[in-house]
Amino acid sequence: MKKFLVLGVGAQGSTVAKRLDEEPNVSEVICADYDKKAVDELVKTLKKGKGIRVDGSKKEEIVKAARGVDTIVNAMPLDFGINVLEAAIEVKANYQDFAACENIADCENPEDNWVEGIKIMYRDYGKRFAEIGRTAIIGTGSAPGLMCVIARKTVSHLDSCDTINMMVYEGVESKRFIPYWWSPVVALSDMSEDAYAFENGKIIRTKPFSRPITRRFPEMDNVELTMVEHAHDEPVYMGINNKEFFRGAQNIYFKYGGVGIDFAHPFSRAGLLSHEEETIKGRKVVPFDVVLAHVPPAPKYHDEIKAIIDEGLVADTGAFVCECIGKKDGKDVMAETHVFAPGLVDSFKKYGISAEMYITGQSGFLYTKLFANDKITQHGLISSDMLDDEQVETYLKWANELEITYETEVKPVK
Repeated sequence: MKKFLVLGVGAQGSTVAKRLDEEPNVSEVICADYDKKAVDELVKTLKKGKGIRVDGSKKEEIVKAARGVDTIVNAMPLDFGINVLEAAIEVKANYQDFAACENIADCENPEDNWVEGIKIMYRDYGKRFAEIGRTAIIGTGSAPGLMCVIARKTVSHLDSCDTINMMVYEGVESKRFIPYWWSPVVALSDMSEDAYAFENGKIIRTKPFSRPITRRFPEMDNVELTMVEHAHDEPVYMGINNKEFFRGAQNIYFKYGGVGIDFAHPFSRAGLLSHEEETIKGRKVVPFDVVLAHVPPAPKYHDEIKAIIDEGLVADTGAFVCECIGKKDGKDVMAETHVFAPGLVDSFKKYGISAEMYITGQSGFLYTKLFANDKITQHGLISSDMLDDEQVETYLKWANELEITYETEVKPVK
C-alpha cells in the first residue's frame, strides 16, 4: 500500500487527490497547501485523506510532510519546484510535476535559462533520482502531458517523421467575461514571452502570436481555425528526445488558438503585456499587472460554474489534435490524431467541474496512477514524452475509461 503527498490543492491537485482516494493500492493521501481552508474542504470529501498546511517556500516543511510517502505530486506554482525536487530526493520519494521547474539554470542570456534548466533536470536531477532508485516525471498535465502521449502514439504509425504539429483550440465561451478557464497569470505570462519550436533539428525561439496556421476540424464544424505560436514545453522536451522517441522528427511545433488568444493578442500588440515598469502621467505602472488585475480568476467552485452555465454559453467546443508527417512504407503520409473529452456542460453534469479542470486534472492523475500501480520502471528523471511503449498503451487505456478518447487516421500527404 502506498502513501502520496499532493502539494497544492487547487483544481489539478484536488482532482489527483480525489482519484487517488479511489485507488486500491493507496493507503493514504496527504493533501497539503498554504491555504488550510482549501485543504480541510478537500479532505472532507476523502476516505483516505489527511490534511496539512505547508509553505512551499520552505523546503523543511515539505520534507516534514513528505516523510514516509512513496510519491510527491507537485501541483504548486513553478517557483516552488526546486524545493519540492530537493525534498523528494531527501526523503527518497518519487516526484511528479504538472509543469517543470524554473530558475534552475543561471545563464548569461536569461532567455536560455529554461531550456538549459530542462537539460540540467534530465542530466543532474536524473542522476540524483537514479542514485536513490526513484523516478521523477515532469510536464504531466494535459499539454504537456496527455499531448506528449498522443504524439508518441501518433508518430508510432510512421517509419520516419519529419514534422509534428501539436494544436489546441480553446472554444469554450460564456456570456460572462471569462477569457481563461485556467490560471490567468500563467496564460498571460505564456503569451507575453517568446515561444519555443524545434526547427531543422534545433530549438529556436519564436514570437508569440506569429506563424499562423489554419485548419478545419470536424469537431469544430469544419470552420476555418487559426492557431499561432505559443510558449509551451512540448517542442523542447520532444526536440531533445526526437531521435529516441519521435522517429527523428526535425520540426516540432505547438500551435494554440481560440478565445484566450483572441483576447490577449490586441493587448500584446499594444505593449500591454510588457513586464517593464513605465511612468504614465506621473505614476509608475507595469502594463502586464494592470491587464491581469482586470481578468477574473478561473472559475473553480461548483456554484460559480453552475451560474455561468445557467447564464448561457456562446460556445462549448474545442480541438486537441496532433499531426505527424513523415514516411510509411516509402510513401509520404500524415498520421493525424484527434482527442475527445467531455466539454464544459458534460464535465459539470457528470463531475461538477469545468472541462479545463477535467482534462488537465485527469490527464495528470493518469501519471500518478502509473506510480500507484508500479507501472513506472525507469529510474531517474523523465519528461512526459518519455514513457515506454507499454506505459503509453496503459495510459491511453486508462484515459479511455475516463472518457478521454482518441481517433487516428493515416492518410497520404497531398
